Amino acid sequence: MFSPHMKPISILLTLAFTFFLNHICPAEITESLIFRSGEEGYSNYRIPSLITTKSGSLLAFCEARKEHRGDSGNIDLVVKRSTDGGKTWSPPLTVWDAGDHTAGNPCPVIDQRTGRIINIVCWNLATDHGRDLHAGTSTDTRRVYQTHSDDDGLTWSKPQEITTTVKKPSWWWYATGPGIGIQLQAGPHKGRLVIPANHTAKGHYGAHTLYSDDGGASWKISEIIKPTVNESQVVALSDGRLMMNMRSQGTGDTKRPYSGYRSIAYSSDNGESWTHPVFDDELSDPICQASIIRYDANRILFSNPNSPVSLERGPREQMTVRLSNDDGQTWAKELLIYEGPSAYSCLAKIPNGKIGLLYEKDKDIAFARFSIDQIR
Repeated sequence: MFSPHMKPISILLTLAFTFFLNHICPAEITESLIFRSGEEGYSNYRIPSLITTKSGSLLAFCEARKEHRGDSGNIDLVVKRSTDGGKTWSPPLTVWDAGDHTAGNPCPVIDQRTGRIINIVCWNLATDHGRDLHAGTSTDTRRVYQTHSDDDGLTWSKPQEITTTVKKPSWWWYATGPGIGIQLQAGPHKGRLVIPANHTAKGHYGAHTLYSDDGGASWKISEIIKPTVNESQVVALSDGRLMMNMRSQGTGDTKRPYSGYRSIAYSSDNGESWTHPVFDDELSDPICQASIIRYDANRILFSNPNSPVSLERGPREQMTVRLSNDDGQTWAKELLIYEGPSAYSCLAKIPNGKIGLLYEKDKDIAFARFSIDQIR
């Protein structure tokens, strides 16, 4: 027979066990491989992009590389759709088959007013390699195109070239994102579409944004962020400013060629001009792309391979998601997704409040799903 004094003890034990489950042993990360190298007609997959549509579907974009893992050659742009929060995925749909040439660097944005998905992408000749495009010695140049979908990503318009509008003649290499663009939700330019991008020109690496106030019918270029910044993502802050988070390509100092940290710049005019970049010494950078999104009012999420800070070009491993509770000023919490080789990534908020991460895992592209409470 139980003593009446046992009831409070049992309640305390239950509460302690619940705390243990929720805080010491949080729910596991749910993960699946979305794009597997050597399957579905392609040799390799790289450069992931993930976005949630107005209707709540998830779209997982990537470059589908037919010949090899390198950045040149026959590369298509494909997408898979999920209508159940990332539990299951459709077969790949072709966004752009550029024939024998190279299509890629997906950077989609959702116009929440219409539901249209606008994807700004890049193209180059299959025979033009990255080193020549970066140096301005290629046969042709890197070109910029725009495609869109009005049916939740099922079909895509024929890509239209916008190179002369968004790329200066003096620029050599050009890449959108990779990752996603954003739409401004408040302020005098509410509804503006903002696409992060990067380029090379004689003497510098630089980043910039494209912005459109008419739903993508026309585009303008922001002021340049330089020097030594590369692949970029942009996020809106609670005070109305925009923050650009960028791959640090170097320091410009021959004695210390790599900083080991991400570069940050701010805009107070909705993406038209930017402050001089500074290093964020809380975010390590093994010279790799990263992702950053707003989760809610003040919380921001960031993902990249959290390799140890190095003064040399570091290994890409330890895919990690970090959480900031103060608009990106500090990053006190983190969640390790995968310890092994990992590189490019893209975050998205799923309609049920969970978080999705599409990332390069070993030689494949994986989708991980987890909750905000798991980031500790």
